[in-house]
Amino acid sequence: MRALTEPTSAPTTGTPSPTRRSLLALPEARWAAGSLLAFLLGLGTELAGGPAWLAWALYLACYATGGWEPALEGLRALRERTLDVDLLMIVAAIGAASIGQVTDGGLLIVIFATSGALEAYATARTEDSVRGLLDLAPDTAVRVTDGVEETVPAAELRVGDVIVVRPGERLGADGVVVEGASDVDQSTITGESLPVTRTTGHEVFAGTLNGSGALRVRVGRDASETVIARIVEMVSEASRTQAPTQLFIEKVEQRYSVGVVVATLAVFAVPMLFGDSLESALLRAMTFMIVASPCAVVLATMPPLLSAIANAGRHGVLVKSAVAMERLAEVRRVALDKTGTLTEGRPRVTEVRGEPGHDADEVLALAAGAEHLSEHPLARAIVAAARERGLDVPPADDFQAVAGHGVSAAVGGRRVEVTRPASDGGSAGTIVVVTVDGMAAAELEISDRLRPDAAAAVRALREVTGTDPVLLTGDGERAAARVADEVGISDVRARLLPQDKVAAVRSSGEPTMAVGDGVNDAPALAAAHSGVAMGRAGADLTLETADVVVVRDELSAVPAVIDLSRRARRLVKQNLVIAGTFITVLVVWDLAGHLPLPLGVAGHEGSTVIVGLNGLRLLHRGAWRVRR
Repeated sequence: MRALTEPTSAPTTGTPSPTRRSLLALPEARWAAGSLLAFLLGLGTELAGGPAWLAWALYLACYATGGWEPALEGLRALRERTLDVDLLMIVAAIGAASIGQVTDGGLLIVIFATSGALEAYATARTEDSVRGLLDLAPDTAVRVTDGVEETVPAAELRVGDVIVVRPGERLGADGVVVEGASDVDQSTITGESLPVTRTTGHEVFAGTLNGSGALRVRVGRDASETVIARIVEMVSEASRTQAPTQLFIEKVEQRYSVGVVVATLAVFAVPMLFGDSLESALLRAMTFMIVASPCAVVLATMPPLLSAIANAGRHGVLVKSAVAMERLAEVRRVALDKTGTLTEGRPRVTEVRGEPGHDADEVLALAAGAEHLSEHPLARAIVAAARERGLDVPPADDFQAVAGHGVSAAVGGRRVEVTRPASDGGSAGTIVVVTVDGMAAAELEISDRLRPDAAAAVRALREVTGTDPVLLTGDGERAAARVADEVGISDVRARLLPQDKVAAVRSSGEPTMAVGDGVNDAPALAAAHSGVAMGRAGADLTLETADVVVVRDELSAVPAVIDLSRRARRLVKQNLVIAGTFITVLVVWDLAGHLPLPLGVAGHEGSTVIVGLNGLRLLHRGAWRVRR
């Protein structure tokens, strides 16, 4: 049997980056791009006074490349005895072309093809990130059987097996430590900002990163039942079962589509029964379909939402779709993660308490010298604190590290030890003791620092939603309570695993926004009415699962984007009234009298322009309001 600390393979470290498909790798995007290109070429030919046949050929190419898929989906829907707006748009586009309005029809095709491509891209990115999450757990593990080690696929591990996990490797299974001690980075599962000491009797999870010690772990769950596997399943299940919020036109598309088709047929057939000519009846019916088509309604909905998306983007907030922007306006409660969301997600030395007879800065410099050779996050925090105070970090000799305990080194001719005490004395942070030549010299308190705008953001969220935010964290009670007290949150729920966060979000009883940054937050973001990811250090899966990404990590942007979405929804309602009024007047005119086709097209296009310009009001920089 080999020594426990002897490496058997290259360690599995870091967070894998999933292979992402580019936008043009998707067939929907390629068809949409082809449709847009053909439309622009056709429009350019028309405006430049080129041959009419060439412009028509390019427009027809636009129809074919961008319209075949929605047309096919519409025909499939017809086979299931349903009718949707996609098919109605195709029929309206063909109808427009049949009476010479091929440009209007081409624009409809491009809008729908582009929308479908963006939806397919969002779905593909989420699928790619879920696959990347599975890579967190290594494919193989070293199993010990009767004193003999063998490398086996992690999927073959069974409950009761014992595996060896060496320094720098990721754990291949959920289980309990039976031998050894180490600091384990569990942030992917629990969201804890600092590695935790794990020794005999402690539970550990697959996909977490082992530190400098070696561990033997008795497997407690099969590969399909590990916490990391359940995170993947929860994200996938939430994506499958969550009914997407639809834009207004989509909520009424079935009845509207059937009504327009039936009415168009009636407008064509009834005059024919009373002796009208075929050409006259067809012209009236096509005019009716043009003025009754929901182009203005679609544009009444989209420009305010897209303008809000553009404005948010200028302020470092990526809202992934118009549907996501619309959902933000419905949020009534916000669930916040702690580490990386309310806090910066990086350990910092918050206090240096020197013992009598010891200068705090001198002891900090000695501790930084001893920790300088260590890669532990606490060591980096101590070194950073010394440099922030302008202290010289002296070189160290005879460096020794004891997994789960601390380090010791000779610094400036003195023996310096930096260790964890048996008890932290009730501190909300992590305490380390600095010993110089065998005498306790100082205590350092290390904790995750609060974001500067956290308290103001919590107040703004309370104002914009009308309810108190809730704190959901995998961290301990004391650390959670300290942060909650500093930012003004009274509802605190600590030591939550991912499934616990999902349960908390789903049981809120009202549309809830979940805000987080780690892999452990992804299921809650997927299950929430709206999911928001802090983007600077966010995990791949969290960024892809979220509806909104705060790129600059400014927490105050979250209430600002909620407020922006609510004003966008008000503009949508205004535009729907305007569009509905135009459609009603033009339809009644066409049915009760004789609406000239040019006037019908002008009225239809005029309503489109009006609602479009009204929706663009949110592009103004003043529309973004950050509450302090």
